Amino acid sequence: MEKKNNKANRARSPQLRSPNSTINSPPSGSSAKERVHSVDPYGFERLEDFDYESYEELMSEYLAVLTRRSIRWSKLLQGRGRLEKSIKVKRYVRKGVPNEHRGLIWMSASGAQEHLEKNPGYYHSLLDTTKQQHDPKLVDSIRTDLNRTFPDNVQFRKTSNPCLQKTLYNVLLAYGHHNPAVGYCQGMNFIAGYLIIITKDEEKSFWLMDALLGRILPDYYSPAMLGLKMDQEVLGELVRTKAPVVWQAMGQHNVMWTLVVSRWFICLYIDVLPVETVLRIWDCLFYEGSKILFRVALTLIRNQQAEVQQAGSLPDVCDSFKHMTRGPYVEDCHTFMQKIFTEPGSLSMATITKLRETCRARIIAEES
Repeated sequence: MEKKNNKANRARSPQLRSPNSTINSPPSGSSAKERVHSVDPYGFERLEDFDYESYEELMSEYLAVLTRRSIRWSKLLQGRGRLEKSIKVKRYVRKGVPNEHRGLIWMSASGAQEHLEKNPGYYHSLLDTTKQQHDPKLVDSIRTDLNRTFPDNVQFRKTSNPCLQKTLYNVLLAYGHHNPAVGYCQGMNFIAGYLIIITKDEEKSFWLMDALLGRILPDYYSPAMLGLKMDQEVLGELVRTKAPVVWQAMGQHNVMWTLVVSRWFICLYIDVLPVETVLRIWDCLFYEGSKILFRVALTLIRNQQAEVQQAGSLPDVCDSFKHMTRGPYVEDCHTFMQKIFTEPGSLSMATITKLRETCRARIIAEES
């Protein structure tokens, strides 16, 4: 992981919050750096070389979009504790869920709210040492990664009050006991961290983890990581038909898909794309399922296919994939999210399911 570039992605992302949470109000004639907070609304510190001028220009347009979406969502949710799926709601989700409603929408759309209500007290019982003996190996693995989780986020520092590290530890420990076949592996800490930042609730974050790892993305984090390997191969098959020049370049330079896209999938684009772009992707991931991950990947790849085609070596190909996830194309999350539903063309769940079956059988045969 290239830490500087990952932090840059977080720092340059527009945020789905009110203007007051992002923009200061100093005297007239001040610079953009004085008007924009040095810490974003999610707690991530901006880099020294952060482009405040470009950010302010982008936000001036995006905030108008956010205001319209917030008003419409508030009307839609008025008097409702839960949301039923519909064509209208799907359209609303694709256009972005305001941050104040994200927790509710993610919980409803993923089925996590239903599981929480059917299992009262279950989450806390997993943390109760009188009922659940904690696995020392699980505890050590989680503790090792706590300080590595978002060191540039002020909410995860030990000096913060409250410090989200304790919340993160609880969610990961509970999930490890809930799903011992998975336990804990690297990558899960970042996913849990994002869920905590958005929901600000341990129990909800736990049930959203259960929805993601248990139903939306099964076998991604199991010891064999079969689901992750399978979906990387599925992406390759999709690229073969939707971006053939990239597929040819990958074959020509013997580049395995796992080398260039494994982090995209295992971290669900965290530390790959800007924060708000990731959250917009997750809005759709919780509502529509895993095919969204392929739409995002194909849109990134198709946008950079000319550079990949010109690559003269394996390192050049890898560099091209790094370039895909940086710059204005992904920073303007609203336009980018519109593109993921047009650029890749038709992509049905039936097509993905069929490809998964083929790729899964191939992987199992190769590993047996």
